[in-house]
Amino acid sequence: MDHLRAVPSDAPSPEGASEGHALASLLVRSSRGDSEAFAAFYDATCARAFGLAVRVVRDPAQAEEVAQEAFLEVWRTASRFQSERGSAIGWLLTIVHRKAVDRVRSAEAASRRDSGYHRDIPTVAHDVTAEAAEASMEARRVRTALGELTAVQREALELAYFGGYTHTEVASMLDLPVGTAKTRIRDGLIRMRDAMGVGTS
Repeated sequence: MDHLRAVPSDAPSPEGASEGHALASLLVRSSRGDSEAFAAFYDATCARAFGLAVRVVRDPAQAEEVAQEAFLEVWRTASRFQSERGSAIGWLLTIVHRKAVDRVRSAEAASRRDSGYHRDIPTVAHDVTAEAAEASMEARRVRTALGELTAVQREALELAYFGGYTHTEVASMLDLPVGTAKTRIRDGLIRMRDAMGVGTS
């Protein structure tokens, strides 16, 4: 992905400018539901998205999750991209950075809450009925959406998200090239998003 490295904004190369226009075009097409355009955008930018995520969260497995969450948001909200306000790669990396920072803050907050809870109120019981019901409803939605996937997409997604494995580990377990494993995960995300009605009114 060396050809996708950002160039100084005060001296853009013709190649960089052309690539920027191409990525912007892919986002516009994605906003219209063009999954092939989204696949091309994903393939062209996933390495940089992961690279930024891992620099922030410091953990490759969590960085994989952050990057996938960011791409899911891109797929849902591509219509919000405005080329006159910045580049496509800049818009993507802003989303990745925000999600990575949120992940770090959430982990730190959870750690503080757990520490305080066990120190100050170690034996307080609570009613988890509503919480369990909500989790059960969400689980049913996910299971229904998984049923819409092809067998190979479902297998890859289950390993990546429910098994917690990285793209490289999924590829190894399924005896696939890493690129093929990423494609199955990406396409599975698209189909799950549509099946769950995420971002639709």
